[in-house]
Amino acid sequence: MSSIGSKSPGASRAVTATSASVECAAQRIDDAKNGLLQPQDVSGLEERAALPGASDRVKRVFDIVCALSMIVVLAPLLLVIAVMVMLDGGPCVFGHTRIGLNGVKFRCLKFRSMVTNADEVLKELLERDPVARAEWERDFKLKDDVRITRLGRFIRRTSIDELPQLWNVVRGEMSLVGPRPIVEAELERYGPYTNYYLMTKPGITGMWQVSGRSDLDYASRVSLDVQYARTRSFAGDALIMIKTIGVALKRRGAY
Repeated sequence: MSSIGSKSPGASRAVTATSASVECAAQRIDDAKNGLLQPQDVSGLEERAALPGASDRVKRVFDIVCALSMIVVLAPLLLVIAVMVMLDGGPCVFGHTRIGLNGVKFRCLKFRSMVTNADEVLKELLERDPVARAEWERDFKLKDDVRITRLGRFIRRTSIDELPQLWNVVRGEMSLVGPRPIVEAELERYGPYTNYYLMTKPGITGMWQVSGRSDLDYASRVSLDVQYARTRSFAGDALIMIKTIGVALKRRGAY
């Protein structure tokens, strides 16, 4: 008869596998942060299918429970931010069309961080400023974006603007962890790896967010998104969520 304190071979294998998954996930994130993951490295990664069957359902239950819990806990903060944004003029929440699982479009929610006529301001800026136009065409972002309000700059740097996406998670359009939500025009940047992006739900956080965010060039963002889709695991998701807290507090790469 085995002693009470002894572990069965199956339990030992499970612990070893979990530890290996965490170490592997940590190495992938550290490599990304240190610039060791380049677009050409993506093709050499061990290919894995999306989480199948029961695993995918467990991830969904985890998303719902965590998202609803966070909405309840953060309700006072959400209310305060909503009121502050409305006092700044205009609606407190807006939705941009993004590409989700299997190419299905959805409205990705955010607290409004820009002026109400942001589209017109952007169009005028890109027409008269060739430097800004080149930056936009390269990154789909502007580091010094004149459309962002004073309050908007704060909630973007702290990632508070993305909290309404918890409702996208509850609705099943997003996951807590996944690739960045992108617009349809960005899909062409993924080239032959487009299907890998479409095989999983976009996330509120992900490898991009904990590896430099907007400080990364677009090719690196694609590499990280595709790598996540091909190698994702619960251990990796947990590590990304933990690292997200530190990234949000340090406010690095957010603008």
